[in-house]
Amino acid sequence: MRNWDRYLAGLMAAAFAANGLAMLAAPLNWYDAVPGVPATGPFNPHFVRDIGAIYLACALGLGWFAWRPAQGWPALVLAAVWLTLHAAIHVYDAACGPTPAADMLRDLVGVYLFAAIPLALALLRKPQGA
Repeated sequence: MRNWDRYLAGLMAAAFAANGLAMLAAPLNWYDAVPGVPATGPFNPHFVRDIGAIYLACALGLGWFAWRPAQGWPALVLAAVWLTLHAAIHVYDAACGPTPAADMLRDLVGVYLFAAIPLALALLRKPQGA
């Protein structure tokens, strides 16, 4: 498939935008619906909305890369940096918690895979002229 990286970035952008919008529009519903989140501490609507805004920014970076790879690649890199740091925090918290394997398994798709894909795109698919 030609331009598979752009299609993948576009799909990731849509997923991040949906998550970010849910966090901004209905933070308590998001907090209650996502497995493991209530175990991280009491509900804080400001914090959930802050992270929702970051997910929207990541969506914009991935979407820009999907639309115009050479111009959007730096924004993709910034999104990949935040997502990778976020995943690293999850790894640390899981390693320090009482059930590390269960915590890492819980976060496998929504945190680790969703960070690994933009990171791989940023590292492996830098367009000419970027």
